[in-house]
Amino acid sequence: MSRNAFAAGLLDPDSPAPRGLIDGKGRRAGRRYDVYRNNVTVGLCDALEVAFPTLRALVGEAFFRAMAQVFVSAHPPASPLMMFYGGQMPGFLEGFAPVAHLPYLPDVARLELALRESYHAADADPVDPAALAALPSERLGDLRLQLAPALRLVRSAHPVGSIHRAHAEPVAPPPAPRAEAVLILRPGYDPELHLIEPDAATFVAALIEGRTLGAALDTAGEGFAPGPTLGLLLGGDAITALIPGELS
Repeated sequence: MSRNAFAAGLLDPDSPAPRGLIDGKGRRAGRRYDVYRNNVTVGLCDALEVAFPTLRALVGEAFFRAMAQVFVSAHPPASPLMMFYGGQMPGFLEGFAPVAHLPYLPDVARLELALRESYHAADADPVDPAALAALPSERLGDLRLQLAPALRLVRSAHPVGSIHRAHAEPVAPPPAPRAEAVLILRPGYDPELHLIEPDAATFVAALIEGRTLGAALDTAGEGFAPGPTLGLLLGGDAITALIPGELS
């Protein structure tokens, strides 16, 4: 019996126990293997419930457990660290016919993944806000900002941030049918979710790509004032270094 056959059978409840699998007394270990297989599947489904609480709330516990079993069979874990399991969930949901009538679910999953990634991201010391304020205005356009590893940006055609808040905070207002951009910052131990305007999201996306402040402003369009967004980044400990460029 190969290791691959043993592992593949664990995630396929309809397959028979691998040939050649015996217990300590030399007997066929089919029943024991089935128990072990069930425990593995249950454990992986439990990990998905922890990883996607909003998704679970949206579809209901029974449906989520059934869907999770399908996911587990299609996407076995690639790492022993369960905190990272479920990365393929958004793509899985996009092709999962039973939820095709809920087009916002993949982006809800993306947001929950982003929150988890932010939580587990490396720590980084933020810059002193005074250091940015002290730079001459003529140098700001060529300045690049190094952003914290915990920062995440999720943009969606659906109100994913409001949906998440509605399930996390009982007093939150109901989601309105609109596109939303969510900026995730981690000034302490836990990630914080911030809804930002589309031009601010475009500005932050350009900074994530490593563009200069001047180039990022150009992408955001005329009329965009970067002050509030930069203040949000500074207040969220999301700027970790100022990288000056050469004056043109």
